[in-house]
Amino acid sequence: MVYVIVTTAVLLFLNIYSSRTSQRLFYQSKESSMVEKCLLASTEVANLEVLNTTTVTDLIGQMRTMQVTRLIVTDRSGVAVYDSLTGEDSAVGKYVLLPEVCQALSGLDVFSWYYRDGAMQSMAATPVMSYGVLSGCVYMLESDNMQGMLMRSLINSILSVTLSLELALLVFSITFSNAFSVRLRRIMASMRIIREGDYSHKVVMGGHDELTVLGEEFNDLTERLQASEHKRRQFVSDASHELKTPLASIKLLSDSILQNDMDPETVREFVSDIGDEADRLNRMSQKLLNLTRSEAPAEVVEPILMGPTIQRVQRMLSPLAEKSQIRVALDLSEDVPVPVPEDDLYQIAFNLAENAIKYTAPGGIVTIRLRKMADRAFLVVADTGVGIPEDAIGHVFERFYRVDKARSRKSGGSGLGLSIVRNMVERNRGVIHVESQVGKGSTFTVEFPCVSKEAEA
Repeated sequence: MVYVIVTTAVLLFLNIYSSRTSQRLFYQSKESSMVEKCLLASTEVANLEVLNTTTVTDLIGQMRTMQVTRLIVTDRSGVAVYDSLTGEDSAVGKYVLLPEVCQALSGLDVFSWYYRDGAMQSMAATPVMSYGVLSGCVYMLESDNMQGMLMRSLINSILSVTLSLELALLVFSITFSNAFSVRLRRIMASMRIIREGDYSHKVVMGGHDELTVLGEEFNDLTERLQASEHKRRQFVSDASHELKTPLASIKLLSDSILQNDMDPETVREFVSDIGDEADRLNRMSQKLLNLTRSEAPAEVVEPILMGPTIQRVQRMLSPLAEKSQIRVALDLSEDVPVPVPEDDLYQIAFNLAENAIKYTAPGGIVTIRLRKMADRAFLVVADTGVGIPEDAIGHVFERFYRVDKARSRKSGGSGLGLSIVRNMVERNRGVIHVESQVGKGSTFTVEFPCVSKEAEA
């Protein structure tokens, strides 16, 4: 509606402007013609030795170009000495008190006009100056029906064109508005469907305009929502499954103790198993908390050297490594500062090293190296363990994913460690990737942006 109102106002303005311009052009043309005729007649009259009805009548009779509706010549007092009208309507011998005549007798060239009843009435008057002395005036009236019809036709044509344009504009606006509204309502309906939880719904727009782009962005958003919802449901399902197993074990063991007469040694063994399952639940809950923390935005921190943190990880894991008869070797010769929180770096290194120890056979080696290349720092954790099958490498960072489920549960794994590592690496603008061969071992490489020592200083 606003668009229609604005365009209507513009077309109305153009209509009025065109009509006024056309009338002004007619006016200028007629003024030039009429004043020129009056000046010609006044020049001839000024050359007369005697200004009276007879001399003026003879003069006008000789001027064949004076084709006007009415021609009046007055003396300096305003009395008509000649009038082209005859009979009772003639003004000869009478005072002519027309406005144009009065202004001409004051020494001015005058022109006026009006449009009435389809006819254009033009009036012009000029003074008659004989040897620099006012001796009278010449007044002309011309009624031009042809020009009046032409003007009326032009005005009507402009009006018709304006109305046609406005009608076409109205039809176009309604058509475009309906088409736009239909497509917009389609998006609105899709939004309501998505709001109800059907993330698989897609809106089909067609075309190549902005609404098409909006529809494509909407579909992309729904795909992301669908993927997010799938991950959420999968996470809830996996978490419930993982938590259900130790809870079921605890329930079974406690029921066995309550419902059966057992010797103290057996009861002590069952209670120990319950404690192990409780510890497993506690570890899983802690890792879920760590996973939630790893998804939070990273904080701005001062760059730190990775070496001291890696040495602390080695000290913490040395009892597990000794128990498993695994040697942990460090190569920290290319240590550089990285803008990573110490707690995050510790968690990343600890999880990678702990996994390497768990999946390496006794007598194996776990190597932790620091490398620098250009403006990137690399943390490399390599082992000589069982390795990862090629079809499983793309899934090792997924939540609750285990390559060997039986072995992972036996070693206390929850399937969350590598997922936590990846989230922490990515939130600190890092990249992690893995290379592995079954039976030969795996290598996890973490890449961070580094800070030069000169910049740190």
